[in-house]
Amino acid sequence: MRFDVITLFPQLFAPHLSLGVTRRAFDAGGPVQVRLWPLRDYGEGRYRRVDDRPFGGGPGMVMRAVPLLRALADVRADRGEAAPAPLVHFTPTGRRLDQALVRCLADGPGAVLLCGRYEGVDQRFVDAEVDLEISLGDFVLSGGELPALALLDAVARLQPGVLHDARSHVQDSFDVEGGLLEGPQYTRPEVLHTDQGDRVVPEVLLSGHHARVARWRRERALELTARRRPDLIAAARAQGHLDADDERFLASVGL
Repeated sequence: MRFDVITLFPQLFAPHLSLGVTRRAFDAGGPVQVRLWPLRDYGEGRYRRVDDRPFGGGPGMVMRAVPLLRALADVRADRGEAAPAPLVHFTPTGRRLDQALVRCLADGPGAVLLCGRYEGVDQRFVDAEVDLEISLGDFVLSGGELPALALLDAVARLQPGVLHDARSHVQDSFDVEGGLLEGPQYTRPEVLHTDQGDRVVPEVLLSGHHARVARWRRERALELTARRRPDLIAAARAQGHLDADDERFLASVGL
């Protein structure tokens, strides 16, 4: 799997790709190859400009299509694929990134990631070349580098051998299969002394009874999701991910 990143700031990527557990995915010979393409190399004129004022006026600058086309041509020539990899553009107007989309990309050959800057990208380039627009949420960032890193990290976690425990990505903060938020986690010591009093680990987690532990975790996930993201509960119901025990529990706590 290979990801090519078109960016004005390639320096932002090296620390993330070389640190933490996901570095295993990006190491030489790892399952995820990442190649960085500095967009400034394709700029025009003495100062390698890649932006210009918007037609019609307005604040800020817009990324020019010509440097982007040049960079994309080199990326595709270097990849040498019969079927071009999808071009992903990170923008607040795109589809919200979720685990289903991450898994789809993780199961594919990779993609070309366009990290926009300034006020945006010339729409003609977007219309002609972009296959998928992705947003991290309803807020604005300075560029597409952070969303690109978020996507690379999420994809890396799904690759075999990257995490110490192959089950970790299934039981993460977002339950991939059930669409629920993950419940609370505890570790040693069993009793934590704080200024507000002693805090103890729930007894069920010390019981060694696997079925009880599993049910307790399921109920905490259901309760947390219902309180913080009721839209996810509605989606889980629509998709048939909640059983009769789940519904009884939610009813018992008024959710």
